[in-house]
Amino acid sequence: QVRLVESGGGLVQAGGSLRLSCAASGRTFSTNVMGWFRQAPGKEREFVAIRVRSGGTTLYADSVKGRFTISRDNAKNTVYLQMNSLKPEDTAVYYCAAGAFIVVDNTLYDYWGQGTQVTVSS
Repeated sequence: QVRLVESGGGLVQAGGSLRLSCAASGRTFSTNVMGWFRQAPGKEREFVAIRVRSGGTTLYADSVKGRFTISRDNAKNTVYLQMNSLKPEDTAVYYCAAGAFIVVDNTLYDYWGQGTQVTVSS
């Protein structure tokens, strides 16, 4: 079993920045891939970014490329999402996820955090 604990969400003005954190505990060997998904009202949960434990491979959604950066501290088993140049359309609940495969389909991830609200005002 794996527990994911998120922090860092909040309210920010358009153009500002936030940094999300997700710490994994338990059977952390199951967290080969860790990353972030988000869900806005009336929309499906969508892929944001993922990072692989070994090798440093990263993937980003087109909507966040150049603005968001995912990083991973393997010693702390923590993944981060640095969000810059935030836009109102980034407003959503952001979820940390962990799994075994390098995929963008949220249904294939095994573990999820509780979610943290990110609200960007104009």
